[in-house]
Amino acid sequence: MEKSTDLDAFIGKTIHDFRKKLGLTIAEVSEQSNISRGMFSKIENGQVSPSLDSLLRISQALGIPISALFKEFDSEGETAQHVKSNERLEVVRRGTKVGHTYHLLAYDSGPNKLFEPFLISLDNKSEIFPSFSHEGKVFMYLIEGELIYRHGKSKYHMKPGDSLTYDAKVSHGPEELIDVPIKFLNIIIYDNVH
Repeated sequence: MEKSTDLDAFIGKTIHDFRKKLGLTIAEVSEQSNISRGMFSKIENGQVSPSLDSLLRISQALGIPISALFKEFDSEGETAQHVKSNERLEVVRRGTKVGHTYHLLAYDSGPNKLFEPFLISLDNKSEIFPSFSHEGKVFMYLIEGELIYRHGKSKYHMKPGDSLTYDAKVSHGPEELIDVPIKFLNIIIYDNVH
């Protein structure tokens, strides 16, 4: 019985960590997974044993494989992760609402996140882009396309092979899409445990 309680608490914390990392509210994940807010809150707090169906719906709402919820439970400390190009996880981030496509290239580095690598795609020239600001430092590497990227009051004309490193707390985002489609690698490095 104690093992089951430990697993419920572990899964709840894992769901909580993924939800917070993605900047999603309980209400948003509850709606996407079609699970009541009260039940979702109980699952996240380890107060109930969720069904596999509930876990599948939650994992789909978070854009992660269901196996990611169990990955570190009873693990023997293996630290390598191989993500094949056709298995990249498409996730919801704040920019998703305005046409950015985010693929998380490493989906679990333990409960404390040191970094998050994303492959981001932009393909609509007429898109209006919001400003972003969040914790950490970002290393950005342009793979394809051409754009003007803004960080604070500065603008950077970027072409394939160019990179940009910046403090993510300062407002940033695409300013102008010059040649689409655009693909870039963004690695967020957290100063403190995230």
